[in-house]
Amino acid sequence: MTDARTFPEDFLWGGATAANQIEGAYDEGGKGLSTSDFARYKPEVSDGADNFTFEVTGADLDAADAGRLEGVFPKRWGIDFYHRYKEDIALFAEMGFTTFRMSISWPRIYPTGLETEPNEEGLAFYDKVFDELLAHGIQPVVTLSHYEMPIELTRRYNGWLSRECLEPYVKFARTVFERYRDKVRYWITFNEMNMNLTSVYTGAGVVMDRTDRPEREVAYQATHHQFLGSALAVRAGKEILPPDARIGTMINRIEVYPATPRPEDVLQALREDQANLFYTDVQVRGSYPGSMLRYFADHGLNVEMAEGDDEILAEGTVDYIGISYYMSHMTADRPGAQEDVGLLVGAMKNPHLEQTPWGWPVDPVGLRISLNRLWDRYQVPVFIVENGLGAIDTLEDDDTVHDDYRIAYVHDHLVQVREAIADGVAVMGYASWGPIDLISCGTSQMSKRYGYIYVDQDNYGRGSGRRIRKDSFSWYRDVIASRGAALDGPEPTPLGR
Repeated sequence: MTDARTFPEDFLWGGATAANQIEGAYDEGGKGLSTSDFARYKPEVSDGADNFTFEVTGADLDAADAGRLEGVFPKRWGIDFYHRYKEDIALFAEMGFTTFRMSISWPRIYPTGLETEPNEEGLAFYDKVFDELLAHGIQPVVTLSHYEMPIELTRRYNGWLSRECLEPYVKFARTVFERYRDKVRYWITFNEMNMNLTSVYTGAGVVMDRTDRPEREVAYQATHHQFLGSALAVRAGKEILPPDARIGTMINRIEVYPATPRPEDVLQALREDQANLFYTDVQVRGSYPGSMLRYFADHGLNVEMAEGDDEILAEGTVDYIGISYYMSHMTADRPGAQEDVGLLVGAMKNPHLEQTPWGWPVDPVGLRISLNRLWDRYQVPVFIVENGLGAIDTLEDDDTVHDDYRIAYVHDHLVQVREAIADGVAVMGYASWGPIDLISCGTSQMSKRYGYIYVDQDNYGRGSGRRIRKDSFSWYRDVIASRGAALDGPEPTPLGR
């Protein structure tokens, strides 16, 4: 009989990152510029709660073409994983990782996306990374498109607003499937496709001031093209990869609670949940749900679909669902509520939940609810490929970082994962975001830290780059080594106390 305190023997333990937030070396190894290379750090915006620095304008791209674009672009230097990957992977292995989620930078393989032949230097870099991971017994989980694409596809086609991005993306997917078929078992086609409603530039490379279509229509049109890209990539993967390879989708999962039992509030929560699950509905079930088709009609959104698209979606369904989980939402039927439908950050705050310094509600039980809901709805395995706490960490004079708040956050969420597994949910693994400090996706900060490993670097890229183990490093190592039994030790100090 399995010990109820422990996780399954084949459960995958590790951490998650993205190329654009860790690699750096934006102008080395033949790499082309990506959409993420234009994300700025803006102290007046980045350092405040609920503020994001996603957007890039057409004027920004024109200025870049003319050599006049100014600003601080931290994703161009990342944390120098490009040169320090062996050191970082050794630290992951010391923690006992059995998996590491990462992404392949599309413009490192095809610098503009339009080349006939891939960049061999870029391919060779990932060969070395995968070889290093496998030598330490760590299975890579690889995202094909994680908030970056060649900037040339934005300049030429306005990103995924155009079907013209399908051919370059599928070519990229086929190239890496063929190259790494014997090194990578787990793949994800797109990261958090539901980001498109929050920032269609970040998620799909679309510059809004270069289209006259409504923003929501643009977001869903770009999403439709990404659905097709994902399905075509799945089809290619089934042809190229070994039979035991698995290709998944991935969404930012938001559990939505009604503010009251008033039926109108419950209905609003249902609508928001349907909008969040829309992405997995299409990619797991292979067709658009009626709820979203009605939403398009009710709001006058003209999402153009070509003959044959339905067949492509039906034939390209995924093997598993990857989720990021950071928070839940609360909602109510109120003026403007329809504008919140599908967004990743809710307007209402739940009075029963504490918040992170960036205003994100902390809700471990919501993760258990989400895992159950996804399993009940789809009956395919779920992989938690992001979950973590962004916080301001203090490096003490003796090179220690006391991050009990992070230990408490991860502890409480893992307890709920264990409960979900006991509920009968097939959970593949847990890869916390990010196991090492990295550049924030939303704010381009370094000071918003997630890792078990401190990186001596500030928001402007200054510092030694030294890697320093935080208190959470040894704690997570012990949890992995005990297959979760260590979660039943002394309870950590809750967040905010």
